[in-house]
Amino acid sequence: QVQVVEFGGGLVQAGGSLRLSCAASGSIFTIDVMGWYRQPPGKQRELVAAITSGGSTNYADFVKGRFTISRDNAKNTVYLQMSSLKPEDTAVYYCNARRVGVPSFSYWGQGTQVTVSS
Repeated sequence: QVQVVEFGGGLVQAGGSLRLSCAASGSIFTIDVMGWYRQPPGKQRELVAAITSGGSTNYADFVKGRFTISRDNAKNTVYLQMSSLKPEDTAVYYCNARRVGVPSFSYWGQGTQVTVSS
């Protein structure tokens, strides 16, 4: 069983910055992909950014150039540096830890609220 916990959410003004962190614990297997998803009010969860254990990244178009994802494989920790925040970025941000190989798994954190005010 893998535990996934997010930290760093909060209230920030438009144009500001925020850094989210997520730690996954309890896995003796490589976590192939760690990613950030978000769920705005009344909308479905969507991908924000993801990063593999090898450092390959994938960003949603709406955050390219503003957000940066990184990870520390030794600590099974992923970070999301968010800059130039917009009110549209307001959402609950969820961390996901996934293993593609066998055994495979996918775990979600409890989410952390990010609110961007104008």
